[in-house]
Amino acid sequence: MEFLRHLLLFIHFVGLASLLGGLLVQMKGPERRIQPAILHGSLTQLVSGVLLVGVIQGGLDESVDNAKIGVKLVVVLVITVLAWINRKKPTIPPMLYFGLVALTLLNVLVAVFWR
Repeated sequence: MEFLRHLLLFIHFVGLASLLGGLLVQMKGPERRIQPAILHGSLTQLVSGVLLVGVIQGGLDESVDNAKIGVKLVVVLVITVLAWINRKKPTIPPMLYFGLVALTLLNVLVAVFWR
């Protein structure tokens, strides 16, 4: 079960890299859009995060901070919904782009500093 936990954590980090990389690669561009890496990264984060919590609580008999997990879940759901709604638009407004970057970094900050 510990191997599964580490595998899911690795997949979760790959999702983060895809999401954040898809956003940051457009930082200097004049026009920004929802690239597949952004949508796929947020979906990967969502699914692997839920599975990770299930493995930790169910399989390893450990507990997680439910408030922290709730905040992270809401943030990644907002990111995923915004990416899904705007995925076919040729460009997105700067405020949406920077909002997605801020929400992604917020999720990282919650993961690292909320103990």
